[in-house]
Amino acid sequence: MSDPAVEEALARAHHEEWARVVAALARRFADLDVAEDAAAEAFVTAVERWPVDGVPPHPGGWLSTTATRKAIDRVRREAKREEKHRIALMTTDDTAPEPTGPVADDRLRLVFTCCHPALAQEARVALTLRLVGGLTVPEIARAFLVSETTMRQRITRAKSKIRAARIPYRVPSAEDLTERLAGVLAVVFLVFNEGYLAGEGDEPIRAELTDEAIQLGRLLRALLPADGEVAGLLALMLLTEARRTARVSGSGELVTLDEQDRGAWDRALIDEGHRLVRERLAAVAAGDGPVGRYQLLAAINAVHTDAPSAREVDWSQILTLYDRLVRVDPSPVVRLNRAVALAEIDGPDLGLAEVDRLADALADYHAFHATRADLLRRLGRSGESRSAYDAAIGLAGNSAEIAYLTRRRDQLGPGPENPLRA
Repeated sequence: MSDPAVEEALARAHHEEWARVVAALARRFADLDVAEDAAAEAFVTAVERWPVDGVPPHPGGWLSTTATRKAIDRVRREAKREEKHRIALMTTDDTAPEPTGPVADDRLRLVFTCCHPALAQEARVALTLRLVGGLTVPEIARAFLVSETTMRQRITRAKSKIRAARIPYRVPSAEDLTERLAGVLAVVFLVFNEGYLAGEGDEPIRAELTDEAIQLGRLLRALLPADGEVAGLLALMLLTEARRTARVSGSGELVTLDEQDRGAWDRALIDEGHRLVRERLAAVAAGDGPVGRYQLLAAINAVHTDAPSAREVDWSQILTLYDRLVRVDPSPVVRLNRAVALAEIDGPDLGLAEVDRLADALADYHAFHATRADLLRRLGRSGESRSAYDAAIGLAGNSAEIAYLTRRRDQLGPGPENPLRA
């Protein structure tokens, strides 16, 4: 019979120690395959031994020692004759080389290696989830709706490219850190977004991905506590994740923010997110760095989640924040969201005018057409609204979103411009 205490200890150790073990092995052996395989073997050994021998007093140390022995055994088996002196050194010398870069932590080096700009974005995501997050290849494949073979090949090619291109296992220099960190945060946010609103498939929300992204965000926050954008991204994810249970109805339909049951939101996550936003506001007021994209998005979500009801949302404050965000990130998607806030303050006609200016840039983006459909609906232009809903439905891939858009479209009566009304 399984022991719940041992199972809990194994799960906790995997959650807390996987990245640390892989990262330490990667630094010592300079080989991601060796690091990954040895760490996996150590956890398999733990599953076999801990129920018999008991949970060790220091699970992380036990796993690190076991994984190191597994790695040395593998290197011994595979080593060529001329490499024996290197193996002997690794067997006897546990002194870690001096870390490079502004932050001395193996896990941070591993994150920057997995998210190196030389790798394709999909490879960065897969490698980060596998080596830093500890997800299995089948778990990652299921999350992104590809076959296990495809995902395994994607990870293998990424590791091969790191080896062939001699991508260094280190944190970037202080001068390069900000630019490279932006790429790391983009990978984490991409993982979160794919879980928050899955791009395709029958599962509208993939909690394993949002959970993993938040775990990565917490790790980055622990490693880079002074970075405002790291704090901003974590706050943004927490405030968004807090609404997860209210975002899809029992029938599988998306529930929009203004219709959600705010009593079902996770107050602990909201409080944590608000605390991070307040800390960043105080730091910025004290002159501690500029306000970046993730910090502004987090502040916008803080305004939404601070309101007791949808009617009490402070749209003026949200519009002010979007005005600042447009200066930082003038992308069409940001401008689309700003137009939504504008419509709440100045009316749907002005909001629609702003949205229509984005038609060329966002013609293939379902949210653009969904926004137009809602604004046209509010203006009583039912026929045009129906056409916009049709376009949004045709471009959307998320099942809950499609169900919501379809219901909204089907609720429309014939518009005044519809000849059937005559």
